[in-house]
Amino acid sequence: MRAVFGLVLIAGLGLAGFAVMMAKKQFDAYQQQLAQAQSMQTEVIPTVEVFVAKKILNYGDILKTEDLRAVKWPANAIPEGSFAALQDLFPENDKAPRFVLRIIEKDEAILATKVSLPGEDAGLNARIERGMRAFAIKVDVASGVSGFLRPGDRVDVYWTGVVSGDLGAEIRGDVTKLIEANVRLIAVDQSANDDNSEASIARTVTVSVRPGQVAALAQAQSTGRLSLALVGVKDDTVAEAIEVDQRSLLGLVRAQVVAPVEVEQEVVCSTRVRRGAEVVELPIPCTN
Repeated sequence: MRAVFGLVLIAGLGLAGFAVMMAKKQFDAYQQQLAQAQSMQTEVIPTVEVFVAKKILNYGDILKTEDLRAVKWPANAIPEGSFAALQDLFPENDKAPRFVLRIIEKDEAILATKVSLPGEDAGLNARIERGMRAFAIKVDVASGVSGFLRPGDRVDVYWTGVVSGDLGAEIRGDVTKLIEANVRLIAVDQSANDDNSEASIARTVTVSVRPGQVAALAQAQSTGRLSLALVGVKDDTVAEAIEVDQRSLLGLVRAQVVAPVEVEQEVVCSTRVRRGAEVVELPIPCTN
């Protein structure tokens, strides 16, 4: 009985070992087939490196190397205008920045149509700060500082017009008044490029101001003419309230109106007396 039990145990162990061996062979064969399939797939679909965004890039952002990463992309499905080399995005001989022209989502490929050329401006919208508005002012060679204005400069804005009595003020003729001080220019004509060092006669300049200042400048431009005064780069002074009219400009003194002196008239009292057909007025002493 014991001999039979021993033979059964030995046969069971042999079968278990055989099963384990067969399973290992099957697993090794599967791993080998999987590796061959992956190797064949890699050979069938070649890939190349393409640069994508690490995070969301908004319009007007400066494109930086730390915002990008390289990923493997199927060679037969590369987006048109993508960049496969970092030198294509940031040329070594050109250190000018690139700007984002359209929103780029995370892990989206960087395309030439969504970024500016090195040194190219992102547009006027990128220069407007939060809470500010762009307002255009008409200028000429005189009011525009002889064409020496450039984006990034700061100017004082003066208004010249007629103050009439309809406004509850005395008629004084033309008046020049400082209405806005230290306003930043963001564009000259249709150019927002601040690298231009040549003087050009502009027809309009665009300033960055608050909404309340927009209303003031629009009213001033429609009721008079505006002139600009260039503020120095290192000038940190605050312009005081300035207003000049023709009388103060010429140094004329306002004529004082003298009130007439009333002469007290002597009071004469009288009474009327009838003498026949005539009525005679006779003076009498005043009682009050």
